[in-house]
Amino acid sequence: MSGTEEDSASGRTTHHIGPVDDLQVGESLLVEVNGIEIAIYHTENGFFAMSNYCVHQGGPMCEGPVTGTVSQNADGELTYDSTQKVVKCPWHGWEFELETGEHLSRPQYSQPTYDVETRDGELYVVW
Repeated sequence: MSGTEEDSASGRTTHHIGPVDDLQVGESLLVEVNGIEIAIYHTENGFFAMSNYCVHQGGPMCEGPVTGTVSQNADGELTYDSTQKVVKCPWHGWEFELETGEHLSRPQYSQPTYDVETRDGELYVVW
């Protein structure tokens, strides 16, 4: 498969990105699918994709770091949580949960996210 294909039975659209091995853990990739810029991230937890434009003011999410985040434990102490992965917008530091696109402190804001699939060593974005 190359390019974009639509499955009429499921209504889902699949876009071939390229070989899985081209995107190493810790790297991100910017792709354009049907005129939409999508940032794809490879973490130790797998592949994730979200809109490249921050919902705040349009910052390029593909340029932001993927990190853990600060959270509060049951005793009210702040701790660094390396298991929850977030993408930080490089313009204003807004943090979005990588898997869901939800803003960490303002749930009314969220980044559009897309499913990522791997098949036969190839990477696909599906929506």
